[in-house]
Amino acid sequence: MLERFHVPKDIAVHVNAEDMNATVVDIFLKMGMSQADAEQSADVLVYADIRGIESHGVSNMLRRYVESFQEGSMNPRPNVRVVREMPAAATIDCDGGHGLVVGPMAMNMAIERAKQYGIGTVTAMNGRHFGACAYHASMALKHNMIGLAMTTGGLNVLPVHGSKPLVGLNPIGIAAPTDKEPPFIFDASMSSVAGNKIALAQRLGVPVMPGWIADGEGNPIMQEQQVPEKWAMLPTGATRELGAHKGYSLAVMVEILCGILGGTGAGTHRSQGAAHHFIAYNIEAFTDVAHFKAQMDEYMRELQDSPTAPGHDRVVYAGLPEHEEEIERREHGIPYHPEVIDWFKATCGELDIPWRLTK
Repeated sequence: MLERFHVPKDIAVHVNAEDMNATVVDIFLKMGMSQADAEQSADVLVYADIRGIESHGVSNMLRRYVESFQEGSMNPRPNVRVVREMPAAATIDCDGGHGLVVGPMAMNMAIERAKQYGIGTVTAMNGRHFGACAYHASMALKHNMIGLAMTTGGLNVLPVHGSKPLVGLNPIGIAAPTDKEPPFIFDASMSSVAGNKIALAQRLGVPVMPGWIADGEGNPIMQEQQVPEKWAMLPTGATRELGAHKGYSLAVMVEILCGILGGTGAGTHRSQGAAHHFIAYNIEAFTDVAHFKAQMDEYMRELQDSPTAPGHDRVVYAGLPEHEEEIERREHGIPYHPEVIDWFKATCGELDIPWRLTK
């Protein structure tokens, strides 16, 4: 998470992760979810907060989920079913269920297939927002597998040189196990920045960086400024000259693997909610697991030990800063903006939920 999105230290309210988890479980139970599904959903949300992925933690997402349940657009007790399958692959219908429940379910299906066939893949249709891709991808790690997860995010990213949003934020997550070093865990949208970070910028009153968004006519905004009234997301790379065609094309790939492959269409032709795609690679099917992990450790250490450019004190890799943030937050609590705590106070009061988050 970029520094500008961190809650200022002088106003941050630190909350114990277990207390936040218990409160989120209570809220999901009030929304009609089963105990197991409420616990699974809370685990995904608090995972994001513990690892510093505030854009997909409780601050931004929980109130949105509560609204979806209350509006009836998310099914608290879905009947998830397999609609097509072969030995190593399947497509499931999520029945409008919470992505924080159905996502892990689908990833586990991919993992079980990979145990037998070396690789397993599941596409999910008729779904809802599934939170941080990193959570689902990293589920493969304890099985000595590489995990890959992707989903069709909000349809508000412009094609390169376009003025109408036709592709989604479409994040991709990938996790690869190590032995002694923190695992490699990459999670990023194919837009210039995660869409929820714009919501964070608006909440915190901070400007957006050059190349993150375009104005209402599709012109890339290439100077730091506040979020304008009309805007759209740019693909990763911002402009063609800076490589936006790469982020744009990867976003289209996600539309294909999630939406079209799942039978529910891409872009403006999407139907039946969000679509997801999961893959698990059983390392043992490709190479010796111990050798793989030793080579991963060697490469991760080489990256960390590499010489720095002027003005920088270290080189990191995806997953290392989040690993360090998790250690810090488990010890000292998760920092939340007072506005988030106020939302919890009001919501817990309305739902008659015990107050645990501050002394």
